[in-house]
Amino acid sequence: MPLKLADAIPETGGEGREFLWNLNFGPQHPATHTTLRLILTLEGEVVVHAVPDIGYLHSGFEKLGEHLDFNQYVTIVDRMNYISPVSNEISWHHTVEKLFEIELTPRCKYIRTIFAELMRIHDHLLCCGAAALDLGAFTAFLYAFTLREKINDICERASGQRFHPSYTRVGGLLKDVDDHWIAQVRDFVRSFPKTHAEVMKLLQRNRIFVDRCRGIGVLSREEAINRSVTGPIARASGVTRDLRKDEPYLAYGDLDFKVVCATEGDCYSRFLVRMEEMVESNRLIHQAVENIPCGPINVDVETKIPLPNQLSVYRSIEGLIQHFELNMTNRKWNAPVEEVYAATESPNGELGFYIVSDGSGVAYRARTRPPSFIHFSLFPHLIVGHQLSDVPAILGSINIIAAELDR
Repeated sequence: MPLKLADAIPETGGEGREFLWNLNFGPQHPATHTTLRLILTLEGEVVVHAVPDIGYLHSGFEKLGEHLDFNQYVTIVDRMNYISPVSNEISWHHTVEKLFEIELTPRCKYIRTIFAELMRIHDHLLCCGAAALDLGAFTAFLYAFTLREKINDICERASGQRFHPSYTRVGGLLKDVDDHWIAQVRDFVRSFPKTHAEVMKLLQRNRIFVDRCRGIGVLSREEAINRSVTGPIARASGVTRDLRKDEPYLAYGDLDFKVVCATEGDCYSRFLVRMEEMVESNRLIHQAVENIPCGPINVDVETKIPLPNQLSVYRSIEGLIQHFELNMTNRKWNAPVEEVYAATESPNGELGFYIVSDGSGVAYRARTRPPSFIHFSLFPHLIVGHQLSDVPAILGSINIIAAELDR
């Protein structure tokens, strides 16, 4: 059982703490996967204090939002949570479209919903697979990556790029999907349950994995609420909040799914919630792909919001003019002068963007509300009283992405 902080640090005065020692965990460590640094204070093998040190991967992503237009910036948000890039794109353009008060076409909503759920599976597979890998379970990691390759193939078919698709646009998408893409998605839906079952058998019946996760890094429901935790971490602690249900967007209002929750709030519960969420995501994808509407993927060209398609640019003067208007640095969009915030339910939790518009086609200020920043601040609370060997288990369960954390 983990020790309490008061028990872990004996009350000795003055120089009586020479038995405590500091350990730098990261920024170069296999279990951090990226440039995360933790300054741990140890008493023997017990962690009595932890200080996260962030900023090693600062890339100026938010500052770039003040220089790139609303379409160009999609290439930057792709690289924040690079494990589920299209989720970031959807969240960014969801905010931009709230600024412009754009209502997407039904077909665009369904395609974006399919991509959002594919990215949820993509993210959870890596999170669960890498968390198991850090605890010595290597095989499950390989099963997870095999399935992720199919999602990469689906992204490549739709956008031409496997990993950073940059697929969404203001008011629509880069291009429409075809019948072959639909067939790929259906094949993925059929093949998913078998791989999911294999991963569950490898980990849920693995005594070492279960023992190293159960009862470790417990987060209570009250603490989860007080510390602004969202996503699978909050739901594993009994917080039944999901923006897809509470504030429906895209096609979620038309689809049937349940919010997966647990009550224990430990590393094992967070693993189980993510695994069950993938099952629900697969259900959502199946419903969406079988009921995908016909029609255009972009809002009406007459709104002067979407980029015209290639054929229109090549064959009509109106399309050519609009293409130039939206790409010339001194023209672009006539945006409302106001501030907006909008958020979506990304794989890690509430991913939101805050935009201050000065009326130009470039944001005066663009700021991100990243789940990783909120969740990394949990680590000192979760690790105190646990063993040093529990650090990879807790880190893996909160799924910190350094590019999103530092920005």
